Amino acid sequence: TEIDWKAYMEEVEGFANGTLDYTQLRGDTGPLVYPAGFVYIFLGLYYATGRGTDIRLAQYLFAGLYLLNLLLVFRIYCRTNKVPPYVFFFMCCASYRIHSIFVLRLFNDPVAMAILFLAINLFLEERWSWGCLLFSLAVSVKMNILLFAPGLLFLLLQRFGLLGCIPKLCICALLQIVLGLPFLLVNPVGYLTRSFDLGRQFQFKWTVNWRFLPEEVFQNRAFHATLLLAHLAGLGLFAVHRWHRSKESILTLLKDPADRKHAPPPLTVNNILWQASCVCPLNASAQIVFVLFSSNFLGVCCSRSLHYQFYVWYFHTLPYLLWCTSTARLAHMPKVLLLGVIELCWNTYPSTVCSSLSLHICHGLVLLQLWYGTAPPPSPHPPPPSRRPAAISKKAQ
Repeated sequence: TEIDWKAYMEEVEGFANGTLDYTQLRGDTGPLVYPAGFVYIFLGLYYATGRGTDIRLAQYLFAGLYLLNLLLVFRIYCRTNKVPPYVFFFMCCASYRIHSIFVLRLFNDPVAMAILFLAINLFLEERWSWGCLLFSLAVSVKMNILLFAPGLLFLLLQRFGLLGCIPKLCICALLQIVLGLPFLLVNPVGYLTRSFDLGRQFQFKWTVNWRFLPEEVFQNRAFHATLLLAHLAGLGLFAVHRWHRSKESILTLLKDPADRKHAPPPLTVNNILWQASCVCPLNASAQIVFVLFSSNFLGVCCSRSLHYQFYVWYFHTLPYLLWCTSTARLAHMPKVLLLGVIELCWNTYPSTVCSSLSLHICHGLVLLQLWYGTAPPPSPHPPPPSRRPAAISKKAQ
């Protein structure tokens, strides 16, 4: 259980000793492959734990991080008011794997996700600049946070338009430059290729989601390209047909919000029932969370490989993804069962053909209920012509 922690400490120890060439920062598990924010945060943990030797103290710190993470997640769920309270029991007590990732293995994934959930809380408070700053900080700890980026870009365009969202994007970019500046000045190519390596190969022995494939297919670049295309197609479909609620073209998001037409759909019975049963209208807390969480989930579904610590990437978002749509009384138990099967797949070590296939089936079921459960409101039918004769005005008489 100490392998990754020791590797992290060895990687930041080189920086503590004055090494600014990113290609020279290494640990037992290989070279450092995370952005600069990881280095600064774990350097703080390095000094706080007696140069990484006091692992028990590190576990206490991560236990505190776990509680803080739950608090941030609960606050998001309370704002959306979509998930029944009993589901929080499963989020707190029913995941051995999540507890292991936080307190036993001390991975950097929980650190990135906790910062991300803090950023989402700021988005819900309409503090978009601070939220973008913390979103970028989370990216600097681990790049998986970029899976939320398409959803965030959509929300920024929807909220501010093209020109208005540029300053927010500049905040994200500027923080990355500031954090990476000491390394960029010494070896910019080495820093960028190591910390933002999108083409890194994963080892087949650790994969959770593609165990049923032959290893040569798993490592094939054509397979990776297919997954990327599927990811982009999924994002495009959700952006056009599920995130975008307006009757106008999605290209209107590029306009200033003041220049857009805001024609609400007619209040027909069908529309009222749909709005009562599905997610809240765009700009509401529930819709902001829906866009971000579904963006991340699409990326997880199309991931080239999922390792055991990656479970924390979307574990705390699953209850919302399952309950954000209308739920009949008898449908609660299948959703709880789905959570249980996903948990079982992640607790199967090493992964098997059955566990990886089951995980994909569960992901597919979640996607299907997101797609059909958040369908746009039906087109209103024109009212039937009145049979009553038109009243004749006195002036016409």
